[in-house]
Amino acid sequence: MAAVLNTVSSIRLSNRTAGRTPSVLTPISVSLTRRRLTVRAAETDTNEGPLSLSLSRYIYIYIHYIYLSFKSQAPDKAPSAGGSSFNQLLGIKGAAQENNKWKIRLQLTKPVTWPPLVWGVVCGAAASGNFHWNVEDVAKSILCMIMSGPCLTGYTQTLNDWYDREIDAINEPYRPIPSGAISENEVITQIWFLLLGGLGLGGLLDVWAGHKFPIIFYLALGGSLLSYIYSAPPLKLKQNGWIGNFALGASYISLPWWAGQALFGTLTPDIVVLTVLYSIAGLGIAIINDFKSIEGDKALGLQSLPVAFGVDTAKWICVGAIDITQLSVAGYLLGAGKSYYALALLGLIIPQVVFQFQYFLKDPIKYDVKYQASAQPFLVLGLLVTALATSH
Repeated sequence: MAAVLNTVSSIRLSNRTAGRTPSVLTPISVSLTRRRLTVRAAETDTNEGPLSLSLSRYIYIYIHYIYLSFKSQAPDKAPSAGGSSFNQLLGIKGAAQENNKWKIRLQLTKPVTWPPLVWGVVCGAAASGNFHWNVEDVAKSILCMIMSGPCLTGYTQTLNDWYDREIDAINEPYRPIPSGAISENEVITQIWFLLLGGLGLGGLLDVWAGHKFPIIFYLALGGSLLSYIYSAPPLKLKQNGWIGNFALGASYISLPWWAGQALFGTLTPDIVVLTVLYSIAGLGIAIINDFKSIEGDKALGLQSLPVAFGVDTAKWICVGAIDITQLSVAGYLLGAGKSYYALALLGLIIPQVVFQFQYFLKDPIKYDVKYQASAQPFLVLGLLVTALATSH
């Protein structure tokens, strides 16, 4: 699941951003025993309470994601003489030209797209209400993050780059595949290695968790299939702005969350519905990454929303999807008696709206990366607020 998420998410987050294609809080109780520290949702009569200081543990984990987001701001072009080695290793714009095959392979997996999927696993673990800060649970979560990030997101990004090589030849001819820095056989070998590695880790996690039904394996398999039909003909979902972007949003928000929650607890229908609703915000995020690819999309007949509706209309569809979804989730939490968490989520929406008017709505093509680096950390922290609110 996380795999899917990282697949689709990586696809658009990185590919579109780079010119290519392609998540109700309850208080937390902490108990210390001689053997382990346990963190779980506390049961209260009112089902609400002040945000626990234990949130700082999760927020600390997310600081690195915010750091990577700001580091991802890079120039539109990447001349071989002036590119950055750091950008090259992260797989983002402004990358230096490389001849080292291992660095090129890492670049194709776009490590800068891994943190949101890794964060999705954290949200799922938090929502399960059954994650404990002991060696075994931390090891399980790390393995799930590796499955979702380096393996399945890396698979998705490499696969997407392969099928986007004609678009990249227009938008980013210096990329490894269109420039010929890596051969066809080497790319295909990497795709299979990452896919099989991710599926293998999914199966291992099911055995480790004692699942009678291998839910994590099937989430990984389903996500991998979704990634394939998103990028590859004949379906190539990303050719349709609505279907492709929602598939991306669902993968970005839902799949890693589902994987993390299934690993430590039970994936329930209400969580599935809530995360799919949240995926509409992911649709908005996917649209942001379409603006820089308008030229290539037009040339190859891809009906992204900026191509289909124009820049001005598409930017309002984008911010509307992001804001209305989060407000709806805040309303759900308020109706469920989680007023503190609803207020916390509303507080995280405010800076996103400010950055929308400050950057994105002024010029979505010029400020797309700057807007994402500024606003997206607040959206993803809102996912954690929602996860903790729904934990049982």
